Amino acid sequence: MHSSGTGPASTLGDELGAARDLLQCLRQEQAQLIEADIEALGSLTVRKAALVARMAELAQLRHKALGAAGFPAEEAGMQAWLDAAGQHNVAAAAGKSWAELLDMARSGKELNRTNGLLIGTRMAHNQKILNAMRGTAQSENFYGPDGQHSTKTAARGLVVG
Repeated sequence: MHSSGTGPASTLGDELGAARDLLQCLRQEQAQLIEADIEALGSLTVRKAALVARMAELAQLRHKALGAAGFPAEEAGMQAWLDAAGQHNVAAAAGKSWAELLDMARSGKELNRTNGLLIGTRMAHNQKILNAMRGTAQSENFYGPDGQHSTKTAARGLVVG
């Protein structure tokens, strides 16, 4: 629903389009996190940031229109505007679009949370590998600064009291 004008519902069509694009981007990000396709993740991060910026810009326009219409310039103001508009055709269509946008926002939040968990899992896995490599390297035999062969061993201190 793309409506012309400067009313609170005027950006909903564009917001829905941006939200759909962002959900698609988050799904792609999830697939690439599972596949560990790091190169593809870089370009998605740029795209995701641009979509989030666009959505913030559109929300700001909606908030400005809500304020100009005498409603709170925030998400709750949109519901108040819809309630005040009643069953008017534009308000009914806007109400459906608003509900869809809120559903997409919830879905996006969940996808983003899941992607964050995947990133955390991947980071923990990488840290375990690094720790294993460090442990192996530290337990190897090395030549010390004096040129003598040395082996690192764990030492326990003794406290005499």
